[in-house]
Amino acid sequence: MRWLVGWSSAATGPDLTDDSRTVLPVGAQLLWGDPDPLWAVGDWRPDEVRVVQADPETRIAVFGVCGATDDQLRVGLLAARGGALRHLTAWPGSYTAVAQIGRRLTVTGDLAGARPVFHTRWAGGTAYATAALPLADLIEASLDVGHLAALLACPDAPEALGHGTPYAGVRRVPPGHALVLRGGAGEITSYEQTHSLAVSAPQLAPEQAVDGVREALVEAVRARLTAPRHAPDPHGGPGSPGGLDPGPVPGMGPADRRAARGAPAPGIGADLSGGSASGTLALLAAGLPGQPGRLNGQGERLLAVTFNDRATSAGGAYREAELERARSIADNPRLHHVVVAAGEEALPYADLGAGPLTDEPGPSMVAAERHRRRLLSGSADHFVGHGARQVLDAHPARLADLLLDRRRRHLLRPVTALAKADGAAAHSVFIPFTVYRAARRLARTSYGAGISEAAGRLLGREFADEPVAGSAVDASLAALTWCRPGPAARWLTGEALAEVSVRLSDAALRAPAVGRPGERRAGAALARHAADHRVFEQAAEVRSQRLHAPFLDNQVVLACRALPDTLRVQPGARAAVLRAVLSGAGIRELPPGWGATSHVTHAAAVRAGLRAAMDDLTRLFDAPLLADAGLVEARVVRKALRAAADGAPLPLDGLAELVSTELWLRRLLARRGTCWTGTAAPRQRAVSSGVERLAL
Repeated sequence: MRWLVGWSSAATGPDLTDDSRTVLPVGAQLLWGDPDPLWAVGDWRPDEVRVVQADPETRIAVFGVCGATDDQLRVGLLAARGGALRHLTAWPGSYTAVAQIGRRLTVTGDLAGARPVFHTRWAGGTAYATAALPLADLIEASLDVGHLAALLACPDAPEALGHGTPYAGVRRVPPGHALVLRGGAGEITSYEQTHSLAVSAPQLAPEQAVDGVREALVEAVRARLTAPRHAPDPHGGPGSPGGLDPGPVPGMGPADRRAARGAPAPGIGADLSGGSASGTLALLAAGLPGQPGRLNGQGERLLAVTFNDRATSAGGAYREAELERARSIADNPRLHHVVVAAGEEALPYADLGAGPLTDEPGPSMVAAERHRRRLLSGSADHFVGHGARQVLDAHPARLADLLLDRRRRHLLRPVTALAKADGAAAHSVFIPFTVYRAARRLARTSYGAGISEAAGRLLGREFADEPVAGSAVDASLAALTWCRPGPAARWLTGEALAEVSVRLSDAALRAPAVGRPGERRAGAALARHAADHRVFEQAAEVRSQRLHAPFLDNQVVLACRALPDTLRVQPGARAAVLRAVLSGAGIRELPPGWGATSHVTHAAAVRAGLRAAMDDLTRLFDAPLLADAGLVEARVVRKALRAAADGAPLPLDGLAELVSTELWLRRLLARRGTCWTGTAAPRQRAVSSGVERLAL
């Protein structure tokens, strides 16, 4: 894990507290010192940390991939001196900026939430970091069980989660905001424009908006290609304690020896088995001028990886079609194609006993080993298409936004497509009217009333309309609300649901009604996906490898927001936008079936993984820490796991969230040591006493 950490003290010079002088992060590199020090911690590459100074009291540190030159950083820093924070967030790439102007510190988060910033009160000032666990160690925080309950009951509802973390006293800066510190005191300020319920955001013409998406994606990919790269170190750097030390992994094709060393191939790579989004990134990276995998002056072809799951019998025809499309794309002479054949050892829920401790729980933890096998065959810099669905697709609640804009005719094609998605049925003729009625109801429901309704549903355990059977219509109808229970809520105890209900009721009373239902729901879904992506990066981490998700970059998110809702809601809009992006970049020959959904075999693989890991899962929930915390009943969860493995129509995502949270608690309990050293360092690790009390 790589993170930055610093703090702002209320005092200066000899008045600094002993704590701030004698506490140091383990394995850190000091970038600047007192009274407001800043460190880089972990295996940062030299090109991933830049410090530019405009004058003795004005400087900026940028962590990550940033396409700005040093001169552009200086210009942005001078603009931030006058309060224009958005200039610090508009460069291509994915990064965190820390600007110091005198005693004023500004730490920027991103629009999606994939690069979060956390903060806490400490030693009379404020400490901040890009990871929550080090701050929890610093203040010896206890476990926030209420936050875990909200994370399970309403994972994509910011009203339930608030700005908290699983650690009491450690707060998260919301997406699109920055943390501003002056003499130890902190405030959160927004750098993105917001709109009221009555006024929609200005939207460009469809052609102009798609051109903007193309330009943003090309710049995001180019920022990764032009950044200096270094050969991966098979021994790693000062990474996070508790990381995996991989041994030989058979069945990985030509990457066997490299995978056994735990080091990825040098250069640039991308997935061809992740759907149209990752395929688009691979083609853009291979098609841009210059060699995509420059290393020490030697040109290399882009390494394109296809994950071929052979563990399930379902979807065989789809797998063959996917392989054929991948081979057709890989005919490009600038691509080198690698097929990763995987069996039962790569099913979801495999090898749950091993794995690093992530900053917070996330459902991707149950499939970490599956993804890690694919990433081991990738490159040192590897593109993934995460976030494309959230930034390009229309959330079903956007249908209500169209009604608010009096654009009823634009609902015809999407509701008709929903009627066809589930096949011919006796009631299919009524589906368009049912969806329209739900959209109209949402458009006429105030924000406060919608949140209060969700709170009542939790108290009444009303989960009947959850999309448990894979119905597109049911999923859309369930999403046409201001807020709804998550897939794991049905297995929580009444006490846990009541606590989350109180959180929602409080939010309904105090939160302002800013934003339209579709915009708010789409933003919340993007934030939840970005947080899950961050957990995915940590759980499936391959030593010396960097995962790049350009669709979560600020520049790309802003360009996608400009897409008109009337374009988004049309069937096949995402594939059409990506085709237009590639066409504008000179790539027009795409194989038949390109843009088809990539989740056909997902449910079958999850159920197969549940069956294969049933003994381990049963032992995991014999005496779960979640039950000790009062969040679930062990017997209920064991019954649900067995039923899902047998094919019962239960929400598999909800079970993944329960299992991952239990795994995370156990790894937290098994953790030893803290992230800090020094004479005034905390004497116990974060939440150690709270978790150990659960285990007694």
